[in-house]
Amino acid sequence: MSKNKRKVSKQVKRVTASRYRLTVNKSNLHIYAQIIDDTKNITLVSASSLKSKTKKGLQQAIEVGATIAKNAVSKKIDKVYLDRGNLRYLGRLKVLCESARENGLII
Repeated sequence: MSKNKRKVSKQVKRVTASRYRLTVNKSNLHIYAQIIDDTKNITLVSASSLKSKTKKGLQQAIEVGATIAKNAVSKKIDKVYLDRGNLRYLGRLKVLCESARENGLII
């Protein structure tokens, strides 16, 4: 593991004491989101746009954000922090986060 990856993982461990991590990945066609508990190394909630075949682009992100927020609230998860990796906060990522906030998730 490189030095930069070790630094990032230490920073993640410090933050995760009080909050879970919301990771977002996207491809050209789909968008994926997971809420992860880093202390136990398990995925608590996940959502993706693989099942929605009619919606494209921003509509997929809105649907995934709403789905992950509703599933998280049903499992009594209200506060998370965003791990966007090397993605810029615009476009589908921004729409997904706004949709999750509207449905009860605090990011």
